Amino acid sequence: MSAPAPIGTTLPRLLRGNAERAPQRTAMREKNRGIWQPYSWRRYWEETRDFALGLAAAGFARGDKLSVIGENRPRLYWAQLAAQCLGGIAVPVYQDAIASELAYVLDHAETSVVVAEDQEQVDKVLSLKARLPHLRLIVYDDPRGLHDSSSPLVRSFEAVQAAGRDFGKTHPLYVEAEIDKAAPDDVTLFSYTSGTTSAPKGTMLSHANLLFSASSMLAAEDVRPTDEWLAYLPMAWIGNSLFSIALHLLVGFTCNYPERPESLQRDARELGPTAALAPPRYWENLLTAITVRAADASRMKRLCFDFFRRLAERGERLKASGGTLPPWLRAGLRLGEFLVYRPVRDQLGLSRARWAYTGGAALGADTFRFFRGFGVNLKQIYGATELAGLCALQPDHAAHPDTVGPVLPGCEVMTTPEGEVLIRCAGVFKGYYKQPEATRDAITAEGWLKTGDAGFVDQHGHLVIIDRAKDVGKLADGTVLAPQFLENKLKFSPYIGEAVVFGDRRPFVAAMIAIDPATVGNWAERRQIPYTSFQDLSARPEVHDLIRGEIERCNAVLPPATRIRRFVVLNKEFDADDDEITRTRKIRRRFVGEKYAAVIEGLYGGRGEVALSAAITYEDGRKATLQSTLAIVAVEPPAEAQTEPAYA
Repeated sequence: MSAPAPIGTTLPRLLRGNAERAPQRTAMREKNRGIWQPYSWRRYWEETRDFALGLAAAGFARGDKLSVIGENRPRLYWAQLAAQCLGGIAVPVYQDAIASELAYVLDHAETSVVVAEDQEQVDKVLSLKARLPHLRLIVYDDPRGLHDSSSPLVRSFEAVQAAGRDFGKTHPLYVEAEIDKAAPDDVTLFSYTSGTTSAPKGTMLSHANLLFSASSMLAAEDVRPTDEWLAYLPMAWIGNSLFSIALHLLVGFTCNYPERPESLQRDARELGPTAALAPPRYWENLLTAITVRAADASRMKRLCFDFFRRLAERGERLKASGGTLPPWLRAGLRLGEFLVYRPVRDQLGLSRARWAYTGGAALGADTFRFFRGFGVNLKQIYGATELAGLCALQPDHAAHPDTVGPVLPGCEVMTTPEGEVLIRCAGVFKGYYKQPEATRDAITAEGWLKTGDAGFVDQHGHLVIIDRAKDVGKLADGTVLAPQFLENKLKFSPYIGEAVVFGDRRPFVAAMIAIDPATVGNWAERRQIPYTSFQDLSARPEVHDLIRGEIERCNAVLPPATRIRRFVVLNKEFDADDDEITRTRKIRRRFVGEKYAAVIEGLYGGRGEVALSAAITYEDGRKATLQSTLAIVAVEPPAEAQTEPAYA
């Protein structure tokens, strides 16, 4: 497949062009008070233009930065495009970021305007004003609780637009002229990295970077103007910027915004999106919810579900290995489609989805096969913030849990002698903002991006990602250990919310487990096991036995050397506010290793319990220390095991 031709335009020009070519077509649809409210491409452009004029009237100029914070709302997208119309830079931030994280990004980016969803976010930004010397204006979308705001910094979205319309009377075609001044290589977005090993870095991306990734995807995937896209992912995640802005503007499909995060599943079922993207944690949570509902069903329904689930997994394994489905299996799958698979897809809101992606981190093979077996065209993609979000995806006919597919047209891939994956393409970012040394470390003189991932290209030309290069280690006997592979195996269990595996230079593999509170709580209630809190539940011997059984099932398909021998159940969930995971749910492995050093030593010290003193952070930023004693549990080796390749 040939590389896509460079798209010599900008995001605002695409918006203006869509409004000219298809003014009445639906560009956006927002769920508000139970009703889907449509916005045409003309309305999208007019709202964006008026807000851009308002920004210009307030002194916003080329090179200035505008941040948005909140859930997915049309106005927050209009604000980003408005800044870009004026030659400014959009800086979306995570809506659940605590004060220290938010202050770091807004100050580092030198943000002058913040557009916030509601009072909560406005108050959060106002509390940081002393630490934000560049901040000149805070604009709010939802007025509830803000009518009487006394801060001169705070204005409503409508007020800014009204000032913009007045400004436009004396400056006709001002925004259009500013759009025409822009070049495709101009920086238009700061997307801050998740910061798994250090403070987040401001990745500078141009119009050309984003549109290259979008056009490369178009060359490899069936994306249509008639598609319905559900925009619910954090706006600060590069995947959302790529799909909900760049690809949306390039193709012209409809972006839909759910009413609130709690109604996402219901809204997705109402809408029936034709395409979907979700991080692995979302798919894992869906699988957990399905498993729990099946366990709570009547005996007949439970037996039916379990039977057709095993049938689907068998069929998916046969298809993945290139085998032919026997007639009896094809007939069983057709019956399962009627009785189980189609109803499950409908409940998930995926009844119309032609394809669905998982990206941002590795998804366990078992979870991947489950959804594909149930008729969801789930495929893995691979990318990075520094690659404008995307560089590889799986084709429909070759979706396999062990690869991320071939690289996209226009992308090149190679691996170093140490096994690190390097990518070169027009999507490679312009550099890290105010960090030239980090930029030089990330990009070679020949233009190759060092991804930091260990992997290789298989015999079919598909890229295989093993783990983060720095995380791949060896047991004391020399056996290669990729922790992420084992962790994904463990998280296939509905009772395990998160897992961190250890073993580098150690005699065996051990794990720290954070239980899924809802699933384990439901399990305990059904068995009349009393508990008062998460900490109490995680300490129950019955729960330890439950998790030991799940680990033994995982061990049964692992090579002997990589089986988990000891584990501990933590008395708290991993929390982004405690720096244990990123906002995109990636484990900060180095930090976790330091924070839980006593637990790790206990796992390998032969003791039966270990004292833990862990710092925790409340939602309001207050900190406390959690003191507890954790039991260390041994796992019996399976009598017989059917192993599968550890790293395909």
